[in-house]
Amino acid sequence: MPALLFTVGGAGFFPVAYSNLVWPIIFVFLPRLWSVSRRHDYVTPADFVRGRYGSRVLSIAVAVTGILATMPYIALQLVGIQAVLDVMGLAPGESAWARDVPLFVAFAVLAAYTYASGLRAPALIAFVKDALIYLVVIVSVLYVPARLGGWGQVFDTAAKQLPQTQGNTVLDPASGVIPYMTLALGSAMALFMYPHAQVAVLSTRSRTVVRRNIAALSAYSVALGLIALLGYLALAQGLTREQLGGNPQRAVPVLFAQTFPSWFTGLAYAAIIVGALVPAAIMSIAASNLFTRNLYREVLRPNATPAEETRVAKIVSLLVKLGALVFVLTLDSSNAVNFQLLGGVWILQTFVAVVVGLYTRWFHRWALLAGLIAGMLYGTVTAYAQSAPGRPHFAAQTAELPWLGQRGYIALTALLLNLVVASVATWLLRALGAPDGKDETAAGDYHYDPADTAAPQPDPGPRATASHQ
Repeated sequence: MPALLFTVGGAGFFPVAYSNLVWPIIFVFLPRLWSVSRRHDYVTPADFVRGRYGSRVLSIAVAVTGILATMPYIALQLVGIQAVLDVMGLAPGESAWARDVPLFVAFAVLAAYTYASGLRAPALIAFVKDALIYLVVIVSVLYVPARLGGWGQVFDTAAKQLPQTQGNTVLDPASGVIPYMTLALGSAMALFMYPHAQVAVLSTRSRTVVRRNIAALSAYSVALGLIALLGYLALAQGLTREQLGGNPQRAVPVLFAQTFPSWFTGLAYAAIIVGALVPAAIMSIAASNLFTRNLYREVLRPNATPAEETRVAKIVSLLVKLGALVFVLTLDSSNAVNFQLLGGVWILQTFVAVVVGLYTRWFHRWALLAGLIAGMLYGTVTAYAQSAPGRPHFAAQTAELPWLGQRGYIALTALLLNLVVASVATWLLRALGAPDGKDETAAGDYHYDPADTAAPQPDPGPRATASHQ
């Protein structure tokens, strides 16, 4: 995010907007998903889709989409680690291969981190990660502006620097509103569709805890806004794209190196690396569990033992990280937020089957599959067609919106196509009398909470009164 503000200015604040939008959205539907999943022992969103629509094929499609969409999200974390290692001097030269050495080191660290310890390692250091990040961010937004003359001076300097990178400190109302709104809304709708996010919610102990945790997470938006401002601090420090070797991802590590004493710079680098390692590990493990549960055990090896599933999950987790590495190597990583946005284009296509399915069973299972495929194809082809100087493909995740004359997030237009195809196909299939799958859920399952169905305590009866002589 800081690299985004360093490059485009105010338009890069859209993650702060989506982090505020996401909480009321998920506050509505995640408790329903938790309830029906707890009632039927669903562990993944693909489990719910199979139970709701009675379709193994649709369930597999949702699982494959989740695995694919997770890869560019992990790639985003790899780019963050790569930037720190690059600034630390791990690149042995200026050749293309030498510049990728920090990336391979980042991949090796992530692979070893998760292969040896699984989910235990990220769970154990999650608190340390949060503490380090908050410490570094708070010190940065207090110390660096004071050193540069205050926040007023920071914004003034950033405003002068940004025209060199074709940005502005505030959003351009003429051309920037629609892209900003669609990116914020689409990203908010996509965020909790990822396997790692939904699995984390499904593992909580009660429906009330789900709601309470969602309400508490809104504080994360404040931290995200402060992290974003590091991009303006880098501009105020006088850093330019040329000084960063054309890679704005290096802006924050270089800012820390130029501003803080060496011991705190090392602490800040550790915060960035750990802050990327933990979510990347959880994402890859969630994707591998999705494969073992909804593809391997469901289709390939129904009689697989738990030990075999664990072994396969480790291998698939490594393959998912390899997929993320391929994204970094083959796509432009200087605008790394594109990785997350590309993942959003894909994962948002499961929204109809999962989230809409929590409220209605009207859609036909084959129609949902057709809509998912249509949205995936349109989103991928449209994203592939976006180009920029030096970037022939996947240069942006926004495209021209029909009839509006402005660009918008591809994920939302793909989702709209998904809905239209699913709706029309449902009407046609119902008219043709095509067989539909069996829904194993009931209306009450979506409000189920074991705490509400606990056995009542026996009535102790009237109190005995003691007589006094």
